Amino acid sequence: MDTHTTVKTRIAPSPTGYFHVGTARTALFNYLFTKQRKGTSVVRIEDTDKERSDDAHTKLILDGLAWLGLTYDEDPIIQSQNAPRHKEILHQLVADGFAYEAEDRTEGEGKVIRFKNPNEKVTFTDMVRGDITFDTTDLKDFVIAKGYDEPLYHLAVVVDDFDEGITHVIRGDDHISNTPRQILIARAIGAPELTYAHLPLLLDTDRSKLSKRKGAKSLDDLKQEGFLPEAVNNYLALLGWNPGIEKEVYTMEELIADFDISKIQKAGAIFSMEKLKWINKEHIKKMSTDERIALFASHFPDIHGQIVESGMSVESIVDILLERNSTFAEIKTSIDTGEIDFVLKDPTPTAEMLLWKNNPDKKLTQSYLQEVVALFESMTTDTLDMNNVKDTIWPLAEKIGKGEVLWPLRVALSGREKSPDPFVLSVILGKERVVTRIHNAIKILD
Repeated sequence: MDTHTTVKTRIAPSPTGYFHVGTARTALFNYLFTKQRKGTSVVRIEDTDKERSDDAHTKLILDGLAWLGLTYDEDPIIQSQNAPRHKEILHQLVADGFAYEAEDRTEGEGKVIRFKNPNEKVTFTDMVRGDITFDTTDLKDFVIAKGYDEPLYHLAVVVDDFDEGITHVIRGDDHISNTPRQILIARAIGAPELTYAHLPLLLDTDRSKLSKRKGAKSLDDLKQEGFLPEAVNNYLALLGWNPGIEKEVYTMEELIADFDISKIQKAGAIFSMEKLKWINKEHIKKMSTDERIALFASHFPDIHGQIVESGMSVESIVDILLERNSTFAEIKTSIDTGEIDFVLKDPTPTAEMLLWKNNPDKKLTQSYLQEVVALFESMTTDTLDMNNVKDTIWPLAEKIGKGEVLWPLRVALSGREKSPDPFVLSVILGKERVVTRIHNAIKILD
């Protein structure tokens, strides 16, 4: 149980690589926990690793958080800018006898600053794992700085948490072993004890750790592939947290209301792209028609313009693409491979494509299409709907054979062997285009 009357959390990524989905999940859990308790939160860029830190990575992190909609209550904090304060604390620790200068055993020259280990047991209560005890004797006198101007991670993070008034630290469970060192340093500088929660690691489908080095997806990858930020937040929340009910599709408001940090599991959580795609598709389904069309237009302005110019139903075409695909990257592949070419230009199928597999007779296929086109020409409206098309064509298909009638009709309208069914195609194209394309197919078979 946390005993703080106010809550302040921080998300503290290091700008040493792209914005990993594991870091995004940690940021989300911090955000949900803080919003639920009406607390405050900050972003701190921990750039103490001078050789590997990069401003471009800092930008990716901040842009990624903004894309997810995770807002913070203060301007981003850059840890290296706190160097004077870190130096002050180092001098204080040495002066008070909690640390001392020593020879650098690794480099063989120069001085490091070591923390004087009291060799005692440290116990803290983790909101996920319960009470955890470490015997710090094994840590020996550990290095906290490579000199007064080069503090290391453990020192910098403790000082910054203290100065920024952080109350709760929610981070990955690969940090559990860091906690006893940080508690010892915090006690030495008079900082209050923090409440910790260590989250289960994200695992690949082979149950190995999901890591940057193994090519795990970055947040920017997901953004570029056309995932919705709402869907990414939804899926990340379910990685390691189980609400205890069957519900899987959440809005951010619902996540804030339902999130319970005590229901975070201890075991690692497997990251599945297929599950993320499913959740993304569910979020798209929940959008209004206008929202879906606007989203499509933002990704494919040229295609959207061509559809509008053609006079065909943008809604129907977008629905076809969204029914068959989960992300806008997949939709782009569908467009690039010609799935909606039937909208943009009249098809030119070969005679062989028009033949149903059980009927290689061109003249017979031609006669079926002539009966079909006559039925369309007899329809009294130019605006077709699913019911009147099906009511008109279906009896003929049942009489002659569904494959014999519907296959050449599908190919005549789309020019493809794989496409929406001919009734859907007819509604999208309208009577005039349908009649023209069937006549073209009849000529091809002649």
